[in-house]
Amino acid sequence: MPEEEKLQMFENRLLKVFKHKSKLARRQQISCYRVYDHDLTEYPFSIEIYGDKIYLAEYLRRHGMEDEEHELWLSACLEIISKVLGIAVEHIFVRQRKRMSHRSSGAQYEKLDTESHFFTVEENGLKFRVNLTDYLDTGLFLDHRITRKIVQQESDAKRVLNLFSYTGSFSVYAAAANAATVTSVDLSKTYLGWAEDNFNINKLRDKQKYHFIHADVKQYLKTLQPDSFDLVIMDPPTFSNSKRMKDILDIQADHVELINDVLKALSSNGILYFSTNFTKFILDAEKINASAIKDITKATTPFDFEGKLKRWCYKIGK
Repeated sequence: MPEEEKLQMFENRLLKVFKHKSKLARRQQISCYRVYDHDLTEYPFSIEIYGDKIYLAEYLRRHGMEDEEHELWLSACLEIISKVLGIAVEHIFVRQRKRMSHRSSGAQYEKLDTESHFFTVEENGLKFRVNLTDYLDTGLFLDHRITRKIVQQESDAKRVLNLFSYTGSFSVYAAAANAATVTSVDLSKTYLGWAEDNFNINKLRDKQKYHFIHADVKQYLKTLQPDSFDLVIMDPPTFSNSKRMKDILDIQADHVELINDVLKALSSNGILYFSTNFTKFILDAEKINASAIKDITKATTPFDFEGKLKRWCYKIGK
């Protein structure tokens, strides 16, 4: 098929999905959402809107093009994306990446560029700093939009713990819902600082209530006493061998121990929200000391990820 016809196919597909998703986004008053995710094999992009900007991730493939040819092809794609989404090419931030994310490698802490591009977006009336250029991920995982809302609805007067907290978006939702305390734990000082920034821009500044702990989660959980928390969120990487960790983390092998350690630290009616984006993940429910385990993957899948979600989510009761 000639290249012009392929590009026309891409434009048609993008028009169709954008028309549908933008309507749903407007209805739900959402300004950050995914438009396209590798819908056509020849166009291996993930396209996300963040307010008046576009984040375009091109998954690395053996496309067989020389560098110059690839640049021309990408330039033609950007023109189409700009035209269809109504956002200037200068506001499209392009990242080339392998199929991995914050949750799948110790490399998540690597800074990619020297110049920083932080700006603020809103979600459900809360503000978050995002960065579309400098890190492997933007700072806000769009696929957990519904899960964050659920946590917000359950956080009032609760002692909330956010493990592998990344930039603290779950923590912000909990704090905004008047949680008694919110503790965010991560191995990266960079991301903990980012989380504090997210608290500050939402005017959440009570140091007696909000704690940011730089720690290896596996080790940290061993230090907790029973009845330390009422609500816990845990979204670990699939695998991590960071030098800062005592040992490696392999979520399939380690999830039972992690979950049981959380359950020990929960209050009598405490709840854990556990998620992983390891696609081949199998929950070993029989070895988990829980009163109830509910798969809420489908219930927490936003409209812009339907049929494309590559993560699991569970509500686990003590």
